Amino acid sequence: MQPWAVGGASQWWLHHALRDLAASIEGLGGQLSFQIGEPLSELRKLTQLTGASAVFWNRRYEPASIDQDSDVKAALREDGLEVCSFNSRLLFEPWEVQNGSGDPYRVFTPFSKNILKNPLPAPESVRLNDAKWFQAKSAGVALDDLKLLPKIQWDSGMSEMWDPTREGAMKQLERFLAGAVETYHDDRDIPSVTGTSALSPYLNWGQIGPREIAAHLEGKRERTGGRIYFSEILWREFAYHILFHFPHTTDQPLQEKYAQFPWQNSPDDLEAWKRGRTGYPIVDAGMRQLWATGWMHNRVRMVVASLLVKHLLLPWQEGAKWFWDTLIDADLASNSLGWQWAGGCGADAAPYFRIFNPIIQGKKFDTDGDYVRRWVPELARVPAKFIHCPWEASEIQLRAWGVTLGDNYPYPIIEHSAGRDRALNALQELKKVTNG
Repeated sequence: MQPWAVGGASQWWLHHALRDLAASIEGLGGQLSFQIGEPLSELRKLTQLTGASAVFWNRRYEPASIDQDSDVKAALREDGLEVCSFNSRLLFEPWEVQNGSGDPYRVFTPFSKNILKNPLPAPESVRLNDAKWFQAKSAGVALDDLKLLPKIQWDSGMSEMWDPTREGAMKQLERFLAGAVETYHDDRDIPSVTGTSALSPYLNWGQIGPREIAAHLEGKRERTGGRIYFSEILWREFAYHILFHFPHTTDQPLQEKYAQFPWQNSPDDLEAWKRGRTGYPIVDAGMRQLWATGWMHNRVRMVVASLLVKHLLLPWQEGAKWFWDTLIDADLASNSLGWQWAGGCGADAAPYFRIFNPIIQGKKFDTDGDYVRRWVPELARVPAKFIHCPWEASEIQLRAWGVTLGDNYPYPIIEHSAGRDRALNALQELKKVTNG
């Protein structure tokens, strides 16, 4: 299996996205062909079958994909074919944005300022109505033969929440532009409200593009909500910039000294985190939302990541792997950058000594506890005062609310101040090692 092969939740999305694409192409009189095999060999078979003189595709930026595409492009050109790849995923190519010295950026703010000083490219318009389609009913395999859907039906929550089609992407964009974008700067941190665009999976699978979003935001980027939302599009752009120039960051820290960080090895703690059984309600709600829907609110992503790499001292790579398998918007660039940000070891990362307090985060961003009650039903009857710290209530109170700590809901996996002190001590150990 190639490094970072598509995870389970992403495979579910991919299946439905391909089905939608196939239907769209059939509506234009064409046919989407699915092949199983070594890419170069299958492409050669298709060009021979169709008599094609050219092969085009949209560019990929993951390290393994770049290597594969470069080899395929060179081989097909040797065969005498015209071969071209194009940018559909980004506003600008990673090599087009450089600092004053001609080097790649490592800090987001100057990177974004560089982009914003230039006109943004408009989305490309492609006409397919006049295309000459090749008909070959015998070519390829059926979509189901790709076996992208889960054998055990754990995907009902995703099916209820998402419409993984191009039409679904446009509906999400229209909903966001109709209202949520105006209050994005306030509501984006509140997980119980629909305050974000929820366009990340559509962006990830190419059902909408950043240039398209930028064009629709025209006129709204001058206002606070639109400006801050567009900065998130640029953060995604920055993630690809880092991945392209520093491909080792999928597995290794950009800041090399963190390769010597004294991470712990605790399979039990990792499993409790994955299953939403840490005893911190905001964290557990996020991890259960992820498992049920294939998505997690961005503010909560930061909180759950902080608990893993700081309180529990578990490697950021473990978190990155779990998100990769369970997120429908699993994007290698954004996933890697986000987890290195949480671990304090990447580009423009949050300092490792900045440690989220999961109790305060819960009280601040889920004040009434609505988000926790939705995803942690065993705490549904706990009032807002104790919803993010149920251990502070008396046993009599907890019993009245149907909660027995250590039974139907766990005690905190580590007390906050103890976790914070342990993280800071680990940072001091790293400094001793790296400073000699």
